[in-house]
Amino acid sequence: MFVAMNRFRIKPGREAEFEEIWRSRDSHLKAVPGFRAFHLLKGPAREGQALYATHTVWDSKADFEAWTRSEAFRLAHAGAGSKRDLYLGPPEFEGFEPVEGTAETAA
Repeated sequence: MFVAMNRFRIKPGREAEFEEIWRSRDSHLKAVPGFRAFHLLKGPAREGQALYATHTVWDSKADFEAWTRSEAFRLAHAGAGSKRDLYLGPPEFEGFEPVEGTAETAA
């Protein structure tokens, strides 16, 4: 398993616009080998910024890296730079590999 996260600092008052961009985009992820899950997470509002993170789960780091080199990745990110005025700096990427964990169980 590999977890890829991007942290976004958004200008105050622009949260709804940022969220709509993510809701309305075609991520092209569902057809990508090794993809498991995606979440857009809203964090705490801090003075001068709203914090968000994207969180994707992959079967492996190699699957994630293959996605970043794929046509699906290029299509999903084609308009990414068009709304730069929403952001307080570039996104910050963080990648994580498991050390320990437990699986969810059905109730």
